Amino acid sequence: MKLITAIIRPEHLDVVREALLQADIDRITVSRCTGHGQASSETELYRGKKITPDLIAKTKIDIVVNDVFVKPAVDAIVSAARTGMVGDGKIIVSPIDEVYRIRTGESGGEAV
Repeated sequence: MKLITAIIRPEHLDVVREALLQADIDRITVSRCTGHGQASSETELYRGKKITPDLIAKTKIDIVVNDVFVKPAVDAIVSAARTGMVGDGKIIVSPIDEVYRIRTGESGGEAV
């Protein structure tokens, strides 16, 4: 089992979600987050002063999948979220030791 964490532009969430559904991946967790990578945000006017925010609004998607779904999930996210410009985001794939479903007590791949 793997945990796929994708940090994407907020405006791409609906397109990425549709691409994941097309890949038969329908269980996701979505969070708002902020961060800063290579992309720089535009200068804003706040109380009469020009400021450049240090953190940029992003959307974080967490998906736990069985190993056979890793490539389809990553491919779906990349194809839906890529613009070719700085700030498209990142995808991190991490191993998962165990998963438990609270309601039924199932564990492992059956709980995913």
